Amino acid sequence: MMDTVRDWLGFGGADVASSHAGHGHSHDEGKGHGHTHGVIDPSIASSEEGISAIKWSFAILAVTALLQFIVVVVSGSVALLADMIHNVGDATTAIPLWFAFMLARRKPSKTFTYGLGRAEDLAGIMIVLIILFSAVVAGYEAISRLLHPEPVQQLDWLAAAGVIGFLGNEIVAVFRIRVGRRMNSAALIADGYHARTDGLTSLAVVLGALGVWMGFPLADPIIGLIITVAIFGIVWQSSRAVITRMLDGVEPGITEEIRHSAGHVPGIRNVTDAKARWLGHELHADVTIAVDDQLPLAKANLIAAALQGELRAHIPAMAVANVRFENGAAVPPAVGGHHHAPEPFKVDGQLAKGLLEIADTSDGERMRLTVGTHVDGLNATVVIKRPGEAAESLPLTSAHGDHHVYESASAPAEPHEFDATLFLRRGAEEEALPFHMSEPDDHSH
Repeated sequence: MMDTVRDWLGFGGADVASSHAGHGHSHDEGKGHGHTHGVIDPSIASSEEGISAIKWSFAILAVTALLQFIVVVVSGSVALLADMIHNVGDATTAIPLWFAFMLARRKPSKTFTYGLGRAEDLAGIMIVLIILFSAVVAGYEAISRLLHPEPVQQLDWLAAAGVIGFLGNEIVAVFRIRVGRRMNSAALIADGYHARTDGLTSLAVVLGALGVWMGFPLADPIIGLIITVAIFGIVWQSSRAVITRMLDGVEPGITEEIRHSAGHVPGIRNVTDAKARWLGHELHADVTIAVDDQLPLAKANLIAAALQGELRAHIPAMAVANVRFENGAAVPPAVGGHHHAPEPFKVDGQLAKGLLEIADTSDGERMRLTVGTHVDGLNATVVIKRPGEAAESLPLTSAHGDHHVYESASAPAEPHEFDATLFLRRGAEEEALPFHMSEPDDHSH
């Protein structure tokens, strides 16, 4: 029971995507025998999910404020008017998050070579400050009421409005926290707990009205003080998560999982160094491994590619994995593409879900399909159509024995700006997913 309450208030330890480092491999029910390790999406895919969460939560809070406004008109309660204004202000916390997720979708530039994922951390700090401000205001109002008691009127209307405020904010809190955990966004999780604190503030209106109705006029400010303490606790919990990420901190389990992933790859003697950091809700890692010095370069590259595949399978939030050999030789990252690559295509079909991109490999550019969920016996082919030219067909086959990664045997022809279709097949089943790719503005041939 206490663990449930602690998790509900944000102290359960699961608020920052604790599931990203699980070892287990689950299997989908339904068509065939699918494999699920989490869809490997870049910031553009998960940012779309975050923006959707922001839009829906904003709409819910707007409806909540509107219903409270109706009660304000009927009851004439100034206290409820203040609570309504507070909920309107809370809805505006969606603005910095919306800007952050929009910025995260922008591709790296010559100035921001890692992209703008850090904007999400700045939004998280702004949200934490808003929660802190709410705690200070709530505490001030509670103390003021203790020192200068005032009669409370329209108890029934106040209780009804408090219930409306609590339910609206709790719906938003559950929505934001669930989406935030799924996409590993500390900022969105913090905003979810912010909505929960506002729900507690609205609930205080109900409990205070009940206390006054039972003949305890100081019940309202006393409950306000108790909730203020809870809000300060949530400020601490949320700020710790956001500030840790801003300082390039990660959960200890992540580096342990990196080393665990290396244990699944034959040929790796040991991991001599493992570093990771969050850029928004994407994880970037630098791993140094020791292998046999006498191995041919091609064999060493296969080992590095296998490690990158294991990292993707074990840590779904992994966006970029740089593998370096102990002697200093580096292998290009196999996750996230390269700086000249077009925007990847998010695959969301019945036979497979994942990401299609043009990626750099040790053999050069290749069309790569990375799947998080797929059916057994999957076949994939990319057919590129350019005006006035014959169609270019690129069959995709399992890369390095990793059934989550499918690559073409040759590079797609230049330029990398075209209309194409991804054909997914399993036996007699087939689906066609059309898409378009275009090169970055600063890349020309």
